[in-house]
Amino acid sequence: MMRILGIDPGSRLTGYGIIEELPGGYKYVASGSIRVKAAYFPDRLKQIFDSLLEVVELYQPEQMAIEQVFMHKNADSALKLGQARGAAICAVHTAGLPVFEYAARQVKQAVVGKGGADKLQVQHMVKILLCIQGELQIDASDALGLCVCHAHYQQTALRLQQGVFR
Repeated sequence: MMRILGIDPGSRLTGYGIIEELPGGYKYVASGSIRVKAAYFPDRLKQIFDSLLEVVELYQPEQMAIEQVFMHKNADSALKLGQARGAAICAVHTAGLPVFEYAARQVKQAVVGKGGADKLQVQHMVKILLCIQGELQIDASDALGLCVCHAHYQQTALRLQQGVFR
């Protein structure tokens, strides 16, 4: 059994999700959003950092998955996203967790079955895979999607290492 933390970083809204990988499936543990209110950008980064340290302390994940950097149309937005992502990685790494990165297409492929899926399709499949009833915010579903993707890749790596395929 392994507990995985997924993070969907943003400079104003950072989503997180936690699942447990069990034999034969996954168990939803928690998800939510860190709503950053500070106007001064370095204060926002510190709020992301501090909030994720609290999430790690509360839920005790063993590994973390985060989306790889991709280029936005707006360079300023891409830089801010990259800095928020850096704050998230530093918080989790400070807590001693290994960090794994996945491209958005990898996450969509693992969760939906096609790399070009939209956010609503990811959200829908995450709710089905994790048996979540009710509302689920998009940023939290993206974070949970990262958890599922990481679990898939870890299972495959383990099978390759053991030479076992079923």
